[in-house]
Amino acid sequence: MKVLLYFENQKLIAKSGIGRAMRLQQEALAPIANVEVTTDPKCTDYDILHINTYGVKSMYMVKKAHKMGKKVVYHAHSTYEDFRNSFFASNLIAPLYKKYLVALYGQADALITPTPYSKSLLKNYGLTQPIYAISNGIRLSKYANDPQKIQAYKDYFRIQPGQKVVMSVGLFFERKGIFDFVELAKRHPEITFIWFGHTNPAILPRKIRRVVFGGEHPKNLIFPGYLSGDVILGAFAGADLFLYPSYEETEGIVVLEALASKQRLLVRDIPVYDSWLKDGVNSYKAEDLDDFDRQMVAILAGEKSDLTQAGFQVAQEKDLNRVGEILAEVYQAVLDNRALSLNPDQDEALMPAWSTNRS
Repeated sequence: MKVLLYFENQKLIAKSGIGRAMRLQQEALAPIANVEVTTDPKCTDYDILHINTYGVKSMYMVKKAHKMGKKVVYHAHSTYEDFRNSFFASNLIAPLYKKYLVALYGQADALITPTPYSKSLLKNYGLTQPIYAISNGIRLSKYANDPQKIQAYKDYFRIQPGQKVVMSVGLFFERKGIFDFVELAKRHPEITFIWFGHTNPAILPRKIRRVVFGGEHPKNLIFPGYLSGDVILGAFAGADLFLYPSYEETEGIVVLEALASKQRLLVRDIPVYDSWLKDGVNSYKAEDLDDFDRQMVAILAGEKSDLTQAGFQVAQEKDLNRVGEILAEVYQAVLDNRALSLNPDQDEALMPAWSTNRS
């Protein structure tokens, strides 16, 4: 079969989670023998349009595919819930955005979304076609411990022996918990905090622009922008804690990257993690700012158990090789006009074994 992977405005989304998903999908499908992949939007001899974005051109591609009698798989990276508390005026237009998403997703023959949680949100929108929870995945080998990369990170930020570093990665959205991260840095001037990522200031509310670009953050908090390559890979492995205070996610690719790097992980206790992160087993979860503070201090002091190996096992279960195989199964089922036997109602695909037998 031939699949057209379509991502609108690739340069614009390159630094976002959807941009990483684009690269992960291409990498996951590359070794699959019976799947030929193209990213050429002018291609017409494809069997399935696998679409990932939501703009006007994306809508045009879906309509064009229907006219040619092609099958459409929509990758539901975005929801109403994770759209809110993002950029300027996002809450005002969120209800309209939800209607728009439902209209787009409703045109697909099947939907793919990263987690059972995001699948439950889509079902609540009234969408009735098959919905498959398939992780975005992770290429484990990319995050293998490399002393040279760790040294590159330490050199870049001039990290001194004994200096504690807490890192996070994300767009500069309130939804990502950026204000909590800033507050933790204010409370702990003895710790270095680094928030990797970049967002165009033009779309950000003034209160976030003041914090990130206006200097209204403590000196021990660094906003280095979007970094790729050895520096950020070294940070994932070499920092003392990955703290992710996001209030809403469909999965959180950066969380997978932290797990794959065998990094200590502290996330907010939100529903998206329920099926694959277990507090005190493969990660730690915090309820609010004060809880983040308490647990962060305890983790950095070595007072909490090291869960990195158990976390790494979660990342292993979401390796891209498995993701590619499942995507191919979804494509074939769509072409055959049948329901896929991945048991989608129980969302067992790419989930840790313990999660399917929880009491």
